[in-house]
Amino acid sequence: MNQCTAVALLPPPEFLIRLAAPGGSRPEAGHLLCELAEDHDGDHATALWDNDANHAAVWARWSGSRATLAELAWCGAIDPGGEDACGLFARHPSAHDWYIVDPTLAAVDAVLAAEHPHLAPRDGV
Repeated sequence: MNQCTAVALLPPPEFLIRLAAPGGSRPEAGHLLCELAEDHDGDHATALWDNDANHAAVWARWSGSRATLAELAWCGAIDPGGEDACGLFARHPSAHDWYIVDPTLAAVDAVLAAEHPHLAPRDGV
């Protein structure tokens, strides 16, 4: 299934802008891309940074123009075909990440495989 294509612009918090040195570089807004599967329920979400000490990550979650940050535990599911853990948060509202395909990366992979077939894996090898 394809990845959600929702994008949001997350402005830096006002207190960071106020802390920026006058005449120096200022914090800039960043674009967020939802990591969940398309047609998911609830807010869009993307991981911002890991908190390994707590086995969690800080996630930005948004709906419309409202965004919140929350530390959420990692999903504990393991890929049935291997040893990879799901890279989404616990109780996420869509499929596990190993079932989610980024359509842009899939398109790039297809072009590269056509142009360089000797480098592309065949039949899962």
